Amino acid sequence: MRVIIVDDEHLARAVLREYLAAHPGIEIVAECANGFEAVKAIGELQPDLVFLDIQMPKLDGFEVVELAGARTQYVFVTAYDQFALKAFEVRAIDYLLKPFSRERLAQALESARTRATPPEQLAAVASDAARREGPLQRVLIRDGARVHVVPAATIDWIEAQDDYVQISAGGRLHLKNGRMAELEQGLDPALFLRVHRSYIVNVGAIERIEATTKDSWCAVLKDGKRVPVSRSGYQKVKDLMR
Repeated sequence: MRVIIVDDEHLARAVLREYLAAHPGIEIVAECANGFEAVKAIGELQPDLVFLDIQMPKLDGFEVVELAGARTQYVFVTAYDQFALKAFEVRAIDYLLKPFSRERLAQALESARTRATPPEQLAAVASDAARREGPLQRVLIRDGARVHVVPAATIDWIEAQDDYVQISAGGRLHLKNGRMAELEQGLDPALFLRVHRSYIVNVGAIERIEATTKDSWCAVLKDGKRVPVSRSGYQKVKDLMR
């Protein structure tokens, strides 16, 4: 079993490495000190199992799962028990609460050997679990080996493009793998409106609404972008601005 250890604390990685050494057939292929390193390592090495800390700088453990997706199985390792429910919502194999014993680690390894994570569900459920804690504060975009962290408040508009969405934020365009409906559910409805089947706009980015025909409209944004507005989208804008 090929394993990656992810924890921002050197001592925690050392303890886990020592415990795993007692189990034949375990190969530690990488150790990562933050979420960015973890996403890169998981993508390149495609391990069988990742021991993943939850609270880390830059990216937390749940964001790592969202970006790395269903390439592996996860055992979350943390000092905080309040994350347990969310861990199992993202189909974690197990949840180790620090400090854990050698016996408890052995149980987690046995779970990993006998259980399979539903790969087609993992990334979607991770995103859903994150949304339950409130509106998205940031959107993660993977670009090859790089990860862009885009604050939600900087987003001006989002456009659906087949299996991707194009996001305009801070004067830059980003392409994110995913569906418009998933982002719509996660964003704050007080700030973002689905004005068309292919567009979500930040209400604060709207300069004005123009009528293009008798039954169609266009939102002119502060950056000059012109976004089509459907009949239902026009009603949403009117209701919000009352």
